[in-house]
Amino acid sequence: MLELHDVNSYYGKAHILSDLGFSVGRGEVAALLGRNGAGKTTTMKSVMQLVRPRSGEIRFDGTSLVGLPSHKVARLGLGYVPEERRIFSDLTILENLEVGRQPRRQGAPNWKVETLFELFPNLWERRHNRGKALSGGEQQMLTIARTLMGNPKLLLLDEPSEGIAPVIVEQMAHTIVRLKQEGLTVIISEQNLHFARMVADRAVIIEGGEKKFDGSFPELEAQPEIRDAYLSV
Repeated sequence: MLELHDVNSYYGKAHILSDLGFSVGRGEVAALLGRNGAGKTTTMKSVMQLVRPRSGEIRFDGTSLVGLPSHKVARLGLGYVPEERRIFSDLTILENLEVGRQPRRQGAPNWKVETLFELFPNLWERRHNRGKALSGGEQQMLTIARTLMGNPKLLLLDEPSEGIAPVIVEQMAHTIVRLKQEGLTVIISEQNLHFARMVADRAVIIEGGEKKFDGSFPELEAQPEIRDAYLSV
């Protein structure tokens, strides 16, 4: 569904992604793993064309994304949940969800408000609360739910377990598994190996903007030197 080939992305003169390439199949959950500053967020922003690669190719469902405005990338069926969450703090949960509403998309799960409240019961209980009254974990749930209102074919989640309580992390893991069961393709960016192992089919390890590993978690466990070199603190 998504293919990256020899992608090179920069911030000014700083070369962040170096000939990065990997692919993600339809209905798969893939985890981008790596330390802080490895290039995981830049990879997601390059897919969304928020950062424009200087060279390389990114294709989604056979369509090249390179050079497209970000809103057109989103209209093709990509949903992006940034680490910063960026909810509308003065709008209620219900109003935030309405902002994200888009028509049903062929080949993607169709999400309704009622279904999302089943997925995130915490949001149902506080549906009339404004965004600024929510905890960090609830804001993360709301950001994901708002993005799902756009009925994406592929969901990009940047650090979904970062800075939230352990009980919410576990709930987030169950949510991502449910999204996969619904047929949604998901890419998560993570530093938390335990969380990634709970939800993802395979791992892509990035270090210094380069791919260092691409395989299943059993394959990663069989190579502890890779894990220790690129994921240990």
